[in-house]
Amino acid sequence: MKLRTSFSCLLVLFSSSLFAVDHPNVVVFLSDDQGWGDLSSSGNTDLATPHIDSLKTEGASFDRFYVCPVCSPTRAEFLTGRHHARSGVYSTSAGGERMDLDETTIADLFHAAGYSTGAFGKWHNGMQYPYHPNGRGFDEFYGFCSGHWGNYFDPMLEHNGQIVDGEGFCIDDFTNHAMTFMESAHKDGKPFFAYLPYNTPHSPMQVPDRFWEKFSDKPLKFSNEQQKEPASKDNHKRCALAMCENLDWNVGRVLDKLEQMGVAENTIVVWFHDNGPNGVRWNGGMRGRKGSTDEGGVRSPLYVKWPAGIDAGTNISQISSARDLLPTLCDLAGVSYKTEKPLDGKSLKPLLLGHSGHRDDRILVNQWGKKISARSQQYRLDHQGRLYDMIADPEQRNDITRQHPNISKQLMSVVQKHKDQFMAGYYQDERPFVIAHPGSPLTQLPARDGVAHGSIKRSNKFPNCSFFRNWKSTDDKITWKAEVGESGRYNVVLYYAAKGAGAKCELRFNNSVLPFEIKTAHDVPELGAEHDRDARQESYVKNFKSVSIGQIDLKRGTGTMTLQATEIPGEEAMEFRLLTLERIK
Repeated sequence: MKLRTSFSCLLVLFSSSLFAVDHPNVVVFLSDDQGWGDLSSSGNTDLATPHIDSLKTEGASFDRFYVCPVCSPTRAEFLTGRHHARSGVYSTSAGGERMDLDETTIADLFHAAGYSTGAFGKWHNGMQYPYHPNGRGFDEFYGFCSGHWGNYFDPMLEHNGQIVDGEGFCIDDFTNHAMTFMESAHKDGKPFFAYLPYNTPHSPMQVPDRFWEKFSDKPLKFSNEQQKEPASKDNHKRCALAMCENLDWNVGRVLDKLEQMGVAENTIVVWFHDNGPNGVRWNGGMRGRKGSTDEGGVRSPLYVKWPAGIDAGTNISQISSARDLLPTLCDLAGVSYKTEKPLDGKSLKPLLLGHSGHRDDRILVNQWGKKISARSQQYRLDHQGRLYDMIADPEQRNDITRQHPNISKQLMSVVQKHKDQFMAGYYQDERPFVIAHPGSPLTQLPARDGVAHGSIKRSNKFPNCSFFRNWKSTDDKITWKAEVGESGRYNVVLYYAAKGAGAKCELRFNNSVLPFEIKTAHDVPELGAEHDRDARQESYVKNFKSVSIGQIDLKRGTGTMTLQATEIPGEEAMEFRLLTLERIK
């Protein structure tokens, strides 16, 4: 197996002044499915986001900042400074969200420079170590690793790989843990790098009452005549805006905490979104939303506040992307960003500090699957090969390909070069799910990453927080293509629900077999609907019972992890959510 060698170790040589007092702290906020227009600073009068807006007025704002059309690619590009197609990310679930292990992350770099590093929220770039945040440079992780979650109130989460129960609304909970982390690092005399990849306003549409009450009956402005939607979707829109105001409230809490700690002056605070809006909302008239490579699907605000280094009210018109954040933040903080692989991103430090650094000749490639577009400072070539002047026609109404054949040809050549370089193997993935890695005593094998055989059905077509049900036959099974990283004995915990007891099962990996029995019925209802403000598409969840089913000896190597019932006395063996393994020797 290709084990990940921590790049942090190699970079310690570059960190002669590890705890220098002039190293700024860094706080990065990333919201999920929040469109460019979902802020009052963008001109949306349906909501108020004063704390996020303050990052713009008291720092720098980028007028044309671009991300990916969906979640995990944007996160990968931020973390690596490289186009997501380079790092093995091609999907949002079932392993396709993982960054290759030879990628260096921004957390690796800051950790090597002596920073305390923490991530709090939705990771979405791999669950099993070393794809886990603790294997990608983060000392501390609290949240969940999947693409979306089924319940935002008191949910099942994890803390550094250990399953825990969340407290209250998840965004508030993530923020609480991030602030505790920042305080702890500061008391230890270390600068901190805190990453808050929030998971709202991604569905399911849930938000605390105090935020919902403002929007539940509020008339909403709707100015985008190109994208009207039925009135039945109004609650989705209202809840999304309420969730955005909750995000703003939490940003305000962090800003207040930085002031209380006395570090606000020398802390870089960054705000951006991971893709366009997850519904039809006001978005400045731009074409496209989440999943689209048009302007509305990939344009995000970028606000960077650093009182000690960036003038308030700085406005930057040059195009830029999430790939630029790694070199930019490292450059601002005095952290080496020499990596083994070349970066696609460029440091925006000269622009932020008011120096020369114009790059009007840049061309950025936006991609989601086979949809690929290219953006220059003035033009966008969409995924169908149509050209638009984004200054004269920001809504992409008029195809000007015939008027500007040379510009169209130039951008098409960039797209073709990208296709030639990446698309042949874009969807090919032979990477197994890593279990029992020597770098961590804990492994999770969720239903999300499993393959069902026979009559077993997934609770929802979106696998991220789903579970398996309809386990009727002893011929049915669940499998994971896996690779054991270190031989040893492991305690196995099962998370399940069952109407009755007595099913006999076994867990197998190559020559190792662990027989067990479902000794206790655990018939519980689905959760989530009671908190939904609008009908969901994702799976509901349950309070699954956790039980140790015994110990299994695993030998290093590849194989198939198989969970199968050998006797089913009742109607169904069980409903399966998760297995965890913990090394005991």
